[in-house]
Amino acid sequence: MPLNFRKSFRILPGVRLNINKKSLSITTGGPHAHHTVNTRGDRTESVDLPGPFSWRRTTRRKRR
Repeated sequence: MPLNFRKSFRILPGVRLNINKKSLSITTGGPHAHHTVNTRGDRTESVDLPGPFSWRRTTRRKRR
């Protein structure tokens, strides 16, 4: 059984520092719309709307 590590700290209202085994990330925004950038170069924007509606876009940095 693999072990996973993930920890999240609230730095300021609306700003979180997320730590896992492979990268760090900063998330800004509220519970319904937020933007995340991590140390591997990935960016994610997501919006959660009432009901079954949600939207997420991830942009990955090209790796060499």
